[in-house]
Amino acid sequence: MANCLFCGIIDGKIAAQVVYRDERVVAFKDINPQAPVHILIIPRKHVAGVLDIAPEDNGLIGTIFEVAARLARENGIADGGFRLVVNSGSDAGQSVFHLHFHLIGGRRMSWPPG
Repeated sequence: MANCLFCGIIDGKIAAQVVYRDERVVAFKDINPQAPVHILIIPRKHVAGVLDIAPEDNGLIGTIFEVAARLARENGIADGGFRLVVNSGSDAGQSVFHLHFHLIGGRRMSWPPG
């Protein structure tokens, strides 16, 4: 999609510290990390947000969760715990309208989050 920051990262037009890539998903380090581990996991398919997920995206969403689990293990945060966060809409803090999951860990989290 034109002018989408994350689509630019997927296409290699915008630099990012990519930590995982396959035919469906790309994951990269957040440029403003909120914890020692803060990775964004995005679908290659442009989906603007949670409300735009279609029935045919069910497998894609499952893949994202599988990648999150893999990255949690690889980054040493699986045993201690981590958060997988999706912001939906401006009031929730979504600033890039390309569906993305924040994998956050490596420190103790508080509740409520914000």
